[in-house]
Amino acid sequence: MEKQLMLKVRSSLALVGVLVATIALSACATTETNTTMSGGMMDTPSSTPSVSVGNTGAFNDADVAFAMGMIPHHKQAIDMADTILGKSGIDPKVTDLATRIKAAQDPEITEMTAWLTTWGSPMDSMSGMSGMDSGMMSDSEMAALDASSGTDAAKLFLTQMTTHHQGAISMAKTEINQGKNPDAINLASSIVTSQSAEITEMATILSTLM
Repeated sequence: MEKQLMLKVRSSLALVGVLVATIALSACATTETNTTMSGGMMDTPSSTPSVSVGNTGAFNDADVAFAMGMIPHHKQAIDMADTILGKSGIDPKVTDLATRIKAAQDPEITEMTAWLTTWGSPMDSMSGMSGMDSGMMSDSEMAALDASSGTDAAKLFLTQMTTHHQGAISMAKTEINQGKNPDAINLASSIVTSQSAEITEMATILSTLM
């Protein structure tokens, strides 16, 4: 009897040992799986790189030349507008046009200046003006506008601004054909459209002042 009892005890202990080993192995497998998930798949979303949407800031020498040339060009247009707006007895159609020119070109100067800063091209070089039919007024022409008055001032402003706009359109077309930066090309296209329309408007106003 004792021998049979001992055999039963040993058998029971062996069974318990197998169960304990099975549970331990199961626990290890679960821990390993959780560790792998924590270190791998579970962490993947937080380490996913951002998706590139394209380099819309790409630019070339033509873009830099356009901005460097157009900034002083716009500044002179604003000076011309301020000069005519500072005079009395000017036809309202002329002062309205001058006001619109100033309102349109001032924010464009800010925009182009920001481009040059981003591109690492400071506005201490006027290389963008070289070789371009810019339509810029000379010092004597600006002085003549400043000294004029009444209808003569309005006529001179319209005549000078027409030439000035023609130069801007020429510069803008060069940018459209040779530039790379999408924002700069879009601005150039806008300049061609808006200033061509203003040239037509100035011709109409000028005909009424003759």
